Parts: sequence; structure tokens; C-alpha cells
Amino acid sequence: MSKKVVLAYSGGLDTSVAIPWLNEQGWEVVAVAVDVGQPGDLQAAVDRAAPLGAVDARLVEAKQDYVDRYALPALRMNALYQGRYPLVSALSRPLISEILVAVAEETGADAVAHGCTGKGNDQVRFEVSLKALAPDLEVLAPVRDWGMSREQTIAYAEERSLPVTTTRSSPYSIDENLWGRSIECGILEDPWESPPDDIYELTDLKTADGYRDVVVSFEAGVPSGIDGEALTPIQVIAVLGKIAGSYGYGRVDLVEDRLVGIKSREIYEAPAALALIDAHRDLEDLTLERSVAREKRAIDAKWSELVYEGLWFSPLREAFDAFAASTQDYVTGEVRLRFTAGGCLPVGRRSATGLYDRGLATYDDGDQFDHSDAAGFIKLWGMPATQWAKARRRR
Repeated sequence: MSKKVVLAYSGGLDTSVAIPWLNEQGWEVVAVAVDVGQPGDLQAAVDRAAPLGAVDARLVEAKQDYVDRYALPALRMNALYQGRYPLVSALSRPLISEILVAVAEETGADAVAHGCTGKGNDQVRFEVSLKALAPDLEVLAPVRDWGMSREQTIAYAEERSLPVTTTRSSPYSIDENLWGRSIECGILEDPWESPPDDIYELTDLKTADGYRDVVVSFEAGVPSGIDGEALTPIQVIAVLGKIAGSYGYGRVDLVEDRLVGIKSREIYEAPAALALIDAHRDLEDLTLERSVAREKRAIDAKWSELVYEGLWFSPLREAFDAFAASTQDYVTGEVRLRFTAGGCLPVGRRSATGLYDRGLATYDDGDQFDHSDAAGFIKLWGMPATQWAKARRRR
């Protein structure tokens, strides 16, 4: 009797080949595609799963869940791995893992499977998440196990006339969701080579002309509108992404430190994510008390590393989120972003809950700062350094 496995299915080369390969190993395959905002006809991809050998194929709508429970927490943490990558793929993996486990429970499956290679980060993200959610469920990694190169995988598909879109002339591996897009493989594996223009779809430097100012509104850290028009977070992501992308903003060309220990050249497009992080971080500078802001910046970086490394389901991430949630009550206001060719710069910010006091900051006649306090403050602040210097001279 065949065993049943639930496969995280994208319709791309690796997961398409994984269906007949798993069949050959004696598994009945339930293919599950999760819609987290990737483009294209996902239903058509799901429809191809049965001809590939799946006994069941389904499409799960998860865009709203992805934004509410993953993208918005990432925005709240200004999440950028290595200070540059907005965790596009890393954020979707724990959600997909949750859905795989739910389908496995519903269908009585013996295992779940993913289409990750043995040198990537996603294998860690999937498997750690799956073990945290369902420790007794077997996890299969067919792409890691079959040992085929990308060229051999394409040949496997061609020999069996499998309906896949990846070819030798288009070798890129692409992952995309509402938060952005990642591109790798092919010529991009040489870090000296400039990325070809045809790999980009969300950003276009050729259309950039002059500059454009856009006002982004936030309510308690959540994006709530653009240029005075109230919008849902999903709508903000869509609208701002198109504006930023039209100015070529949102490209990341990064030599990335992968979790498995290698360096990898990665290309990302994330115009909405990066512009929103620019705006949110700027509004925090205006509204958060100094010591809280300092600690949050450190936690932001650590949170980004945790999620990148596949530890979404961890007590430390939950603790960081609890701290961050407590900081967002006053992160309400507006930030004006100026887009130029390839650039995005906050050029204005305002908030009814902001801590900026012009009377204290100005050098004009309205100055309310008591300058006489400064001398005593400096003396006390510098006392440790003064005492250290005196002691050093006595030696």
C-alpha cells in the first residue's frame, strides 16, 4: 500500500519533477500550492499537478494571513538581514509549513515534503518549522535526496515530457510573494557579472524621471494610507510597490551569508517592502523614546537573523514580538518619501505623538532650552572618563 505525502508545490521545475520522482519511490502525492501573492496563474499550475502524477492538488489562499501575521510583524521590526534583505522568502516558509501540517492532518498523510536543495536556507526553514509544529511527522526532501544538478533535473523533465516552464535558456530560480521577489542561478552565480535587465519585473530604471513625493500614513505601526487616501495594508503594499518600482527603487544585489555556511550572490526586488521599512523606521525615530529606540534597533537586527535562520517558531522570536508590539502604540503619523531614479529618501515626517519639540531644538529666538544646564551635565557625564584618565596618569 502506497504511503501519502503532502508536497509544498509551486509549479516550478523542482516541485514539478518531485511529483513523479516521489511516485517512483512509492509515495502518493498531495500537491499543495499556497497563494502568498506570487504572480501568474496558480490555478493553472495546480491543474498541471494531476498530469504530473499527484492524486490530489489544491490551492490555498493565504495572502491576507501572510500580510497580517508575517509581513506586518517584519515591518514592525524593520526586518533586513545583513541590513539589506527584507526576508522575502524567509517570511513565507513558516506559513506554508503551517498549511502543510494542516493538510497532512486532514488527509491522513504520513509525511510532508518540500522542494529545497541541500545548500539553501529554505530547507532549514521548512524542516525546523515542520518539526516545531508536528514533531512526529516525517519530512522528505526529494530535491536534496535525488542528487541531480539543475541541468539533470531539466533533462529529467524533458525526457518525460513534463509540463514545466524552466528551460536551459531560462535557468533562473525565482520565488515571489507580496513582500518581494528573489532571483538566483544562471549567470547570477558569478558575483562579478552585472545582472541582466531582463531578470527584473517589479522595478524599471528606464521609466524613472525627475522625482515624486509620496506620503505614507501609519496607525500604531501599521501602514494605513497613501497621499491621504485610507487603504488596507495589502493595498498600500500594491500601490507603493508600483510607485517605487517605477523609479527603479527596491533592487538588492547581495553577497549573502547563508545559514549553511556558504556565501551566495542573491538578487532581490522588494520596492514596497523597502520603501515601507524606510518610512516606518523614520517614523519610529520621531516617536520612540531614545533608550527604547536604541534597544529596538538591536532587537530588529536579531529578529531578522532569527527569521532568516528558520526560527520563526521559537520563544525568543515571540518575546521579541511582544517587546516590539509594546513600542508601536505611538508610531502613528505620516512620512513623506521622495523617489528618484533608484532612490528613496524620507524628506518629511509628522506625528501627533512625536517627541520632537521645536522649542527645544531650535536655534532661533524661540529657543526654550536652558543652556546653563549643559555645563553640569557634561561634567557628570564625563566623570568616569575623567577619573579613568587621572588614574592612568598616576601609574
